[in-house]
Amino acid sequence: MKTFLIAAVIIVCAALLTAAFFLVRKLFYYLVDKRIAEFQSDLINKQTEEIQNMYRQMRAWRHDYRNHIQNMKNRLGEDQGELERYLDELAEDLTQADTSLKTGNVMADAVLNSKLSVAERKGIELNVKAQIPGGMTMTDVELCSLLGNLIDNAIEACEKLPSGQRFLRVYIDKFKGQFYLSVQNSSPSVRFDKGTFHTTKEGSHGFGLFRIDRIAKKYGGYVNRQYEEGIFATELLIPLDG
Repeated sequence: MKTFLIAAVIIVCAALLTAAFFLVRKLFYYLVDKRIAEFQSDLINKQTEEIQNMYRQMRAWRHDYRNHIQNMKNRLGEDQGELERYLDELAEDLTQADTSLKTGNVMADAVLNSKLSVAERKGIELNVKAQIPGGMTMTDVELCSLLGNLIDNAIEACEKLPSGQRFLRVYIDKFKGQFYLSVQNSSPSVRFDKGTFHTTKEGSHGFGLFRIDRIAKKYGGYVNRQYEEGIFATELLIPLDG
């Protein structure tokens, strides 16, 4: 009888421990998901603000363009050489203004152009080639989350260096039937521990890296990060549909 009671107690304790384990794990994932949701909301708000700023700049340029048209009308009866020089200057200004990136995805265009505009204002040398392929399995929100997180991290790393040493390279296209994204940026030393790169930022910012890895894992993708000689590089591959 005594042996039976001991066995029963052991079974009950084991059941309670198992239940407690699953409860704690469930609570952990709930808290992680909640923090990620908060982080994602902050990121979307930040991207929205950047995009709105870009559109404000575009509206200001359109206002200037109307003034240019009126100025040209006023000069029609004047020296044609002067008008020609004015038009040449306007054409050069238009060429500089028309640097918006077109990837084939409207939401990606908005995020990339706003982020790259921020990078340019911070004196970061840019080299960007981007074409979003068809057959994407990710949602537009997930795609923009990837782009926003990666470029934000790259910009913040570049800011820690003198202006002449800042650069950012972005390449997006189809590679061997997969969505391929590469981001390279100048960077000071980064923390590497137990085979994993860690963000040096505090607070909830580390969830950006977690979010990238989670999206890639969700779609059977692959993330590779490397740091060598002052360059931090992230490569991401995600299978395409069809």
